[in-house]
Amino acid sequence: MARPSLARIDLGALRHNYALARRLHGGRAFAVLKANAYGHGALRCARALADVADGFAVAFLEEALALRAAGIEGPILVLEGVFEAVELRDVQAHGLWTVVHHEAQLRMIEDAAAATPTKAEAASGTAATQLLQVWLKADSGMGRAGFALADMAAAHARLSACSQVEQIVLMTHFARADEPSQAATARQIAAFDVATAGLPGLRSLCNSAGVLAWPAGHRDWARPGILLYGADPMPEPAGGLKPVMTLESEVFALRTLQPGDALGYGARFVADRPTRVGLVAIGYADGYPRIAPTGTPVAVDGRLSRLVGRVSMDMLTVDLTDLPEAGIGSRVELWGAQVDVNVVARAAGTVSYELLCNVKRVPLVYEDGRDARSH
Repeated sequence: MARPSLARIDLGALRHNYALARRLHGGRAFAVLKANAYGHGALRCARALADVADGFAVAFLEEALALRAAGIEGPILVLEGVFEAVELRDVQAHGLWTVVHHEAQLRMIEDAAAATPTKAEAASGTAATQLLQVWLKADSGMGRAGFALADMAAAHARLSACSQVEQIVLMTHFARADEPSQAATARQIAAFDVATAGLPGLRSLCNSAGVLAWPAGHRDWARPGILLYGADPMPEPAGGLKPVMTLESEVFALRTLQPGDALGYGARFVADRPTRVGLVAIGYADGYPRIAPTGTPVAVDGRLSRLVGRVSMDMLTVDLTDLPEAGIGSRVELWGAQVDVNVVARAAGTVSYELLCNVKRVPLVYEDGRDARSH
């Protein structure tokens, strides 16, 4: 019998969340598929969204090329841009869009005529012919990637002078959009607008939290990421999103602890009453957080219970004391429709992004209302 741990991926929920993001924001929206679609499987998610998404966004070139090789068409934006000039040839050859967020990348485009061809081009004697679609990024307050606001006009002029650049989109990224009580995002929007006033080109400001909470930042393109997967980044979710991943396993053995008995590594849980415990076939090697404490919610056969003891590499333990009908073979949801991944993340002192991206080793089983297939 196969190990019963798996992650169910609801592609219908993914499409629902994308449609919601696009409707809330207006204009067009990239579906962000970086980090293997936040652990959900980039290719399958791209195929599920191919007929509805305006385009896709990934972190770096290799992620984009994998999608192209699998037949994904349409715009694909490379959010980190290129790391060396030779990559520009691949960007052009595969019709990708690229972010430019620092001086070295800008110089690479200015010097692109002398760029080294890709291996495929060198072998075939062909050359890239597609013009560059460049997203020029401003640092409006994130303090990470992007040109200083005072340098945006000059950077835009330099890109506009490059014959191989067809279009320039102006973008920035919010640092605190998931904190609606803070004024930082409003300041970023205002600063970006001042710095880019009069510059031609479409605009893109909003990540997931921006889409949900900052209509003043809605422009031509949105870049929803975590909300696509049903994890609301806001402290007080408004609702409407559907969880895409359900991480689940089964009880495979039972224990009964007497008062004073310790459980698991470090004896972090000591029973204060007769306690019926189920061993569940999933652990931190599968992506469930090792640091999740006793009391973190789980659902057993549809009823809420709790984690007890320290999470091990390959298994964890749950409290079945008040669930007398639960036993070997009982289904355990670690997060999904009943157990909010955000609640698990908060219990573990992290964010849902990290939990979803860390899912590994378990098979992904895709469901779209028509069939279910493993990947």
